Amino acid sequence: MRKIALLSLALIATQGCATVPQTASRPGLTPDHLVLLMRHGVRPPTKNPPMKPGVAADPWPSWDVPPGDLTHHGAAAIRLVGAFDARVLAAGLVGGGCPAPGTVAVYSDSDQRTIATGDAWLAGFAPGCAIANQHKPQDTPDPLFSPLDLGGIAYDPARADAAVKAGLGPGGIAAVEAKQRDVLARLDAIYCGPSPEGACGFSGKPTRIDPPRAGEKPGFSGALDLGSTAGQILLLEYADGKPMAEVGWGRATKADIALAGRLHAVEYSVLARPLYVAASNSALVVPKMLDWLTAPNGPRVGMIVGHDTQLAALAGLLDLHWHVPGFAADDPSPGQAIGFERLHDAGDGAYVRIVLRAQGLDQIRNLTPLDDAAPATVETLPVPGCADPCPLDRFIAIVRQRLDRAPQ
Repeated sequence: MRKIALLSLALIATQGCATVPQTASRPGLTPDHLVLLMRHGVRPPTKNPPMKPGVAADPWPSWDVPPGDLTHHGAAAIRLVGAFDARVLAAGLVGGGCPAPGTVAVYSDSDQRTIATGDAWLAGFAPGCAIANQHKPQDTPDPLFSPLDLGGIAYDPARADAAVKAGLGPGGIAAVEAKQRDVLARLDAIYCGPSPEGACGFSGKPTRIDPPRAGEKPGFSGALDLGSTAGQILLLEYADGKPMAEVGWGRATKADIALAGRLHAVEYSVLARPLYVAASNSALVVPKMLDWLTAPNGPRVGMIVGHDTQLAALAGLLDLHWHVPGFAADDPSPGQAIGFERLHDAGDGAYVRIVLRAQGLDQIRNLTPLDDAAPATVETLPVPGCADPCPLDRFIAIVRQRLDRAPQ
């Protein structure tokens, strides 16, 4: 993993050169296409109440939008990252002013939070420009983002279950849970406060793997499942700029956010990263990314707006790892994007780098302008089994082999 230094970002912004440092082995590369997959911005919990009775001792905080929708604060953070992407990641790809028709494409899932995220990103990336945010009508299921439950691909739930269990290692899910007892205990303290022991919380509910059925992703229930949701709620409260008196009922600290986020990362490590599951969940969206990257008339900048589910699947497909400031390692953060940057040399050579871009947790909370003094996090992530940068044909072969869902 290579993190871009502040000086490099400043040079990128002023000179419009490559978005990642040139390697000694391949100098003189120039970017020509960029395709990103982004998680939506900050939202409230998707249900009201957010969790079952008995988990929390106190009333739940209120939000300024309906459950699951992009918040006003979340939209503002996405506009900031859209402006950063235009100034840094897409520098030199679309020119000044409004991009020419067809050079920028945005495709969003059909939830309100993803549509609104795509709109906010465009408002920051190309303000006042007539670029369509493509999507199905709101709340109309889109197989691109839900290939399993919408029957978009052939899928064997027994094979998915076997892949998950094979990745657990000795001791199975009980051993995984045991490693997170400190996090679960801290969440119990936040959610229960001075309530009598056993009156609320979830750490005493053993985790179990729930075998998937046809059209279902693998899942689990019990402490790790409830803890992952509980940790995400704290993260969203903090990221939305709520006063600390409202973050975890005033019982959570900033340090608790990354600590609790470990459970969300563990959930995806167990359930989404095994290759068969990751390839199944990526089976439609990643080929669309490759098509935009390589089509002769494809967009020079493409943005697909989905969910943490898609980012976790892409991470599992290509064995990607990261650590964004303020978040747990490998936890997909609000507004985070992972994508493919295509570059060319002076001849006919074409190459690909995998790029991660994300706002730090406090940058989201404080709506920090993403300038040279406080840039977004931008990193290159290694392509498995290939040099950096990876020749385009080799990169496509690697991705397609993994999408075949063959054991590695």
